[in-house]
Amino acid sequence: MATSDARPRLGWSDLRGARVGVWGLGREGSASLRKLRALGVEPVLVDDNPTEPGIRPTADGGLDALGTCEIVVKTPGISPYGPEAVRLRQAGVILVGGLGLWLQEADRARVVCVTGTKGKSTTSSVIGHLLAGFAYKAMVGGNFGAAPYDPQHAGDYDYWVIEVSSYTATDMASTPPVAAVTSLHPDHLPWHGGVERYYRDKLSACSQPGAELTVANGDSALLRDRAGLLAPKVEWVSQDDEPGATWMEPLGLPGGHNRRNALIARRVLAALGNAAGDHGLVDRAGDDAALQHAAGGFTPLPSRLTTVGTVDGVAFVDDSLSTNVLPTLAALDAFPGRRVALIVGGQDRGIDYAPLAAGVRGRTAHTRVLTLPDSGPRISAAFAAVAAADEGFAGTTDCADLDAAVAAAFSWARPDGIVLLSPAAPSFGRFRDYRDRGDQFAAAMRACAGHATA
Repeated sequence: MATSDARPRLGWSDLRGARVGVWGLGREGSASLRKLRALGVEPVLVDDNPTEPGIRPTADGGLDALGTCEIVVKTPGISPYGPEAVRLRQAGVILVGGLGLWLQEADRARVVCVTGTKGKSTTSSVIGHLLAGFAYKAMVGGNFGAAPYDPQHAGDYDYWVIEVSSYTATDMASTPPVAAVTSLHPDHLPWHGGVERYYRDKLSACSQPGAELTVANGDSALLRDRAGLLAPKVEWVSQDDEPGATWMEPLGLPGGHNRRNALIARRVLAALGNAAGDHGLVDRAGDDAALQHAAGGFTPLPSRLTTVGTVDGVAFVDDSLSTNVLPTLAALDAFPGRRVALIVGGQDRGIDYAPLAAGVRGRTAHTRVLTLPDSGPRISAAFAAVAAADEGFAGTTDCADLDAAVAAAFSWARPDGIVLLSPAAPSFGRFRDYRDRGDQFAAAMRACAGHATA
């Protein structure tokens, strides 16, 4: 089994006959287990918090058991920079990830990897939807959706659209000819151990052996400054490209950033067609009428600028998946001239909130900020420290919880404003996930409706 010094260049078939461990039995780990069993491999199973018999706890003999393996397939959430991962590599264990194993043996000319701090899920969904509209069979998976190596999702696909997180990017030893990157902004710093390493890890999804073209967000100065970390050829896409084009309107995606995501999807389709020698796809990607027809019927992903209801003229918009400053500012930009009560805050990962404060305080339309624990007080301090035009800024209020924030936001936004949940922080610690946070936001909206009609 050949390996490189940097990243193991192994495929799933290389694991036959080896002593293999699976570290982490969540969604990806369970898919890895099914794949290994389909290959006739019965692995050692280890999880930090096992919930089923036969799975060893990492801290209670599990790490030692993994140390007896030749290869360990780890779940993406386990950082390769953590002390336990370092200990295993020092013992001679090869650490790999399911996506990286799959890419080594995939028909990569028919695969596109889509990464980015934000926008990758929406862009992947748009690419997959347009392919389906062109009568292709496409799998959309990876960071969200199905794992492409899971036997439960095996099929005869024409194309694979794979969303790649910064976590799974570190497992990739190869890149398809075509990759896309939708945005770049600091994120997941504890996992990566620093902002520049995060950038390198994230963009490595675009530049491993086999990379030819990266379709990239040309509006990002951070990304343009790091063009050397992308493929040999880069096509830059701006939200202002194709002025006057309306083919993307049936997608129903608000905001200039989503216009750019749609334009990235179009460039990707043309590049995929060229890589696969599929001239029909190239022609369709160049045809506005064909694209507009294919765009019809698109269902936006939940908690991404989703209007969940209106109470007394106030619209409630769930953007719970915005866990970073960049998408929160983009969410505000989707409502130019509108009065917005912005709810922000959550798990504190130590990111810099000064750009959020500058962006909000520089907004001309009236904007009120309601913050949530745990990062709320630090966000408020960032607003207090940033000098800006303040033409429409209506101040900040630290709230004890989401219910209190929604109630205060609704009171201020009446009679015709917007209550926008776009937290610029993850949901961990107080909610199960971003969906749970979005659901509780909708429940708080319904409570406002009850008070308004009482």
